[in-house]
Amino acid sequence: MRGWQKLTIGLVVLSGLLVGADRIAVGVAEDQAADQLVKSGKLSARPEVSIEGFPFLTQVLSMKLDDVHLSADELTVGDGRQQVALHSFKAELSGVEVSGSLDNATVSKGTGSGLITYADLGRLLPPASQFVPEAGKLIPGNTRLSLSYGGPGKIKAALGPMQVGEGTVRVKDNTVTTDGFQLTGLASMIGGATGQHIQPVGFSLGALPAGLKLADAVPQPDGLKLTFQGTGLKLVG
Repeated sequence: MRGWQKLTIGLVVLSGLLVGADRIAVGVAEDQAADQLVKSGKLSARPEVSIEGFPFLTQVLSMKLDDVHLSADELTVGDGRQQVALHSFKAELSGVEVSGSLDNATVSKGTGSGLITYADLGRLLPPASQFVPEAGKLIPGNTRLSLSYGGPGKIKAALGPMQVGEGTVRVKDNTVTTDGFQLTGLASMIGGATGQHIQPVGFSLGALPAGLKLADAVPQPDGLKLTFQGTGLKLVG
């Protein structure tokens, strides 16, 4: 075998070993990062972590990861009074600066999304008696809005047997507010409340995953889709 052929084979084998070592290292780092995220309290359940970019070892040497993807299901979010599940959470983090032991990490920019079902969304809203006094004449005061998809940008609501029409959703800071509901049908006949608008109701979410901020909330057929964003985030540490 000629010398150049031996050299070529040797380089191919060496490259394979380096790639293998790089992939092993990134797998170990992903597991450590997942553990640290739960330990730090930034996520309520252990996520799947994917560190993008190749080679990984050169990123480690610079202590800066180009892109990190997170995914998890059954995370919890809430308003301090009630905790509900956040389904199908996904986040993309860029410019992640880490310490050597991965116990400290900051993020230049992050985006994410997740879903709250309408059943859980109803549990986050206050009881009907707090914003529809007329409801107490027909149903118990602890009854909550029953919510469902009302079409693009809309949520339908009912209070027991009373239809409350459709409302819209808006977001400010980390607060989600539903507005525009109006007593209709049976509800409109109670106490002469025909066409009465229900005052806006909402909730604020605290301790959002990965330190992100709430950016938007969009009604979907299976629930309210939340989107998140943030810059200069303290991810771990």
